[in-house]
Amino acid sequence: MLPLKEKDKPIVQKLLSAGCCARCVLRFCCISVQAAYRKPHQETLKELQTFISDSENGKSQDSAAPESTEENNKSHDAAVSEAAEDPPSKKAKLDPGLVTDAPPEEDSAAVVTLKDEESCVCVVCLGILQDLCAPSRAVKIAEAVKRENYKFDTLVLSVSLPAQLCVREHSCWLHVKKEVREKSTVLDKDDVVQVKEAFKWVMQGLVAKELGGVAVVTKSAFEVGVEFTHPETDADCHFLASTCPDCFKPTKNKQSMFTRMAVVKALEKIPDSRFLKHYSCPPTRPTSSCSPQDVQCLHVSVFVAGRYNKFCRSLPQTPWVIDGERRMESSVEELIAAPILSAFRADGFNFSSSGREDVDVRTLGNGRPFAMELLNPHTSRLSRVEMKQLQETINNSSDKIRVRDLQIVTREAMSRMKEGEEEKTKSYTALVWTQKPIQREDITFIDDIKDLTLDQKTPLRVLHRRALAVRQRVIHSMNARFLDPHHFHLGLKTQAGTYIKEFVHGDFGRTKPNLCQLLKTDTDILELDVESVDVDWPPPIPE
Repeated sequence: MLPLKEKDKPIVQKLLSAGCCARCVLRFCCISVQAAYRKPHQETLKELQTFISDSENGKSQDSAAPESTEENNKSHDAAVSEAAEDPPSKKAKLDPGLVTDAPPEEDSAAVVTLKDEESCVCVVCLGILQDLCAPSRAVKIAEAVKRENYKFDTLVLSVSLPAQLCVREHSCWLHVKKEVREKSTVLDKDDVVQVKEAFKWVMQGLVAKELGGVAVVTKSAFEVGVEFTHPETDADCHFLASTCPDCFKPTKNKQSMFTRMAVVKALEKIPDSRFLKHYSCPPTRPTSSCSPQDVQCLHVSVFVAGRYNKFCRSLPQTPWVIDGERRMESSVEELIAAPILSAFRADGFNFSSSGREDVDVRTLGNGRPFAMELLNPHTSRLSRVEMKQLQETINNSSDKIRVRDLQIVTREAMSRMKEGEEEKTKSYTALVWTQKPIQREDITFIDDIKDLTLDQKTPLRVLHRRALAVRQRVIHSMNARFLDPHHFHLGLKTQAGTYIKEFVHGDFGRTKPNLCQLLKTDTDILELDVESVDVDWPPPIPE
């Protein structure tokens, strides 16, 4: 039995007469018992018809007991008089356009037959809670998911509906608002069960069954998206653009300005009287159901982190493209990303790291922290053994790089790589050339310099991609190791973000002080190595 009460009967009668499907009738009666929606909609419709018929039969029995013989005779005469007239056809009763005097709402509901209702597309949900909510649709959704070959334990079912459903729902709400509020003074439009919710209540269990019993939950990393469109009624929303123009603004990225959010906002603002001037109440009957679009599967991003070493002086960190032309055959990013993308079967990725080195700079020591966001991975988990094997695959693929501490991390942990990045320190070794011949004693003073503050104007070599500014950076310590009269190794421990090359050659005076000024001779940098990036993330993994 449906959880309906006597006060629901006027609502049921008006909605069935208006062309609502059985499940939409339950929605407008504010029925939130999920089991009621999971019954076949034809079965629910029969129960609603019985519910109304019982009401009509009760009225007939009450009126069949006359209080006197005189009243009984009057009833008999009236019956004979009515029988003498030709009754209007059922078609006339069903089509308001064919009669001049519309019958009372209670009577019009009674003449809607079960066969008529089953063949009609619902005026509110446009068929979504009818045949588009059947086991056969669940089979098609499950088949689409299986074809994508994702690995998952749970899924969430998301539903995208045409915006015009909001307009039709509002129209139907106005149609029965009086009866709903007579049923209970505390009920309002927000208490009407949403089409999305009713759809999920019916379909989640069916889809789960077709996928072998996988749990369909309210929150999951794996989302199965079901979308419906209904071109026939797209114009339902258009009157709102003139009545509430401030709610609709053309957008470049979206195909239509009539988004669901904009339509809802407009319906909240428009007065009932103005709405009824522009839109029929109840809504007009559609000739076709919604069209289901392709099922869209999407897994939330997976994040992989580690540290990399770069041993080559002709390898950029990211693909090097100038004026549309590729320079260098590969990059650190690509050498790392290719095996990871393959292992997780992801659609794409975003690569980030704690700073970056120039194409001719090596990264030694424990390496530079990096992280990858894997977009829509079809495999979301690898065991520790599998991650170790993946790391070995990367390392065996090239002698130009090496990866360590490869691991899956959370999105929140990713922020630790960037937190306080400029307060972190980095260590370098540079091979320096001097124009004037030097002796060992000429460079010993460098070891005594501590916390040297630099004013670095944006280097000329990066001015095309970085804003012009003067940035203060600190060199915490340095040490010099003599090689020959024109060469020495310079070790530096600096604040992250310091331009080492510009400190050595001065960048035409754009970095002050610089090594040229300290040694009183022109200097240049021949080689540079990053020895350490002092970021304690990601956590080290024992070999």
